[in-house]
Amino acid sequence: MSVQVEKLEKNMAKLTIEVSYEDFRDAMKKAFNRNKNKFNIPGFRKGKAPMAMIEKMYGEGVFYEDAADEAINATCMDAMNESGLDIVSRPEVAVEQIGKDKPFIYTALVAVKPEVTLGEYKGIEVEKADAAVTPEDVEAELKKVQEQNARLLTVEDRPVADGDQTVIDFEGYVDGKTFEGGSAENFDLTIGSHAFIDTFEEQLIGKNIGEECEVNVTFPTEYHAADLAGKPATFKVTVKEIKVKELPALDDEFAAEVSEFDTLDEYKKDIEAKISERKQKAAASENENRVVDKVVEGATMEIPDKMADAQIDNMVQEMARNMQSQGLSMDLYLKYTGMTADQLREQMRPQALKRIQTRLVLEAVVKAEDIQVSDERLDEEIAKMAESYQMEADKLKSYMTDNDKKQMKDDIAVQEAVDFLVAEAKLV
Repeated sequence: MSVQVEKLEKNMAKLTIEVSYEDFRDAMKKAFNRNKNKFNIPGFRKGKAPMAMIEKMYGEGVFYEDAADEAINATCMDAMNESGLDIVSRPEVAVEQIGKDKPFIYTALVAVKPEVTLGEYKGIEVEKADAAVTPEDVEAELKKVQEQNARLLTVEDRPVADGDQTVIDFEGYVDGKTFEGGSAENFDLTIGSHAFIDTFEEQLIGKNIGEECEVNVTFPTEYHAADLAGKPATFKVTVKEIKVKELPALDDEFAAEVSEFDTLDEYKKDIEAKISERKQKAAASENENRVVDKVVEGATMEIPDKMADAQIDNMVQEMARNMQSQGLSMDLYLKYTGMTADQLREQMRPQALKRIQTRLVLEAVVKAEDIQVSDERLDEEIAKMAESYQMEADKLKSYMTDNDKKQMKDDIAVQEAVDFLVAEAKLV
């Protein structure tokens, strides 16, 4: 096998790989052995006809396609390694020459990792993220706990009011006909929650228990069910129950019930401390993002389309796995969002480019600052990972390949580059 490298524009390269005829003939024999049982040759039992006889009857190229696949699979990865290029995409392969008594020649079009030119990255100035805790923050958290500990009281002596929690039966009609998903019994609906379309909930205000009423609404023009989008609908609704939320008083007794503290003041101070800790972590993360984003803005690089496509592939697969873990499918997601797979990919492209740019810039900082990750530092991270998996560190390490360890070292170095940039930055 020989490899020729031709560098193209926009960080693309074309590899021309030549496989000797002898090696390609071996690939032909493998293709023959895989496919010989598919041919019926007069005078031979099925699968027993010699290769030359099959080629004579069906043409010399009868095994070319499978043999080409065999030869490409056997040589492409080695050719990419031999090229000396830092390849960041799957190869786009095209056969250039195939035939009797000739070497097999094919090309592989690949994206090459771009060179990054860093701008100013030390001492850059960014606005510091706010981590201050306000009295409103504490009151909002207190209100949330108060809501969680509210009691629901049944109301029978008045009609529905805004904020009530109701139980209703309903049946919807469009063009005088019922429709899928348009009816339910004993449905819980909070008035004012805007869980239902248009003014559905508001029209129930003033209705009494047991009273059947008509609610007239219009589906949004961008409603997920295309056959209902923009259409007027009538619902027959019966209010079956009315419940009102009774909030507990915010006093020392409340604090003692919901916390380990005896007084409301002590409980508020604890809430403030916890919000402060949460905000400090969020602010630290935001400061990192602001610093890194500014360093990325100051750098220059040219991202090949195929590199972005590969990143989008990874993001789509990640999204599909996440949805599958929740019992959803990509097809269902596309159906309800009204998007095509291509539209989803284009929607992801800006984020994919940002991920690539950020990683490349941080790797450039690692190189510029000669950030090295020792084996001891790697062991520390493996120990943390093992603890989260409830495994012994040595056992986890034994499962890792050299490539796994290298990738982990690279990731640690990139995080240390982030820490370096933040330490050097001026947060104002």
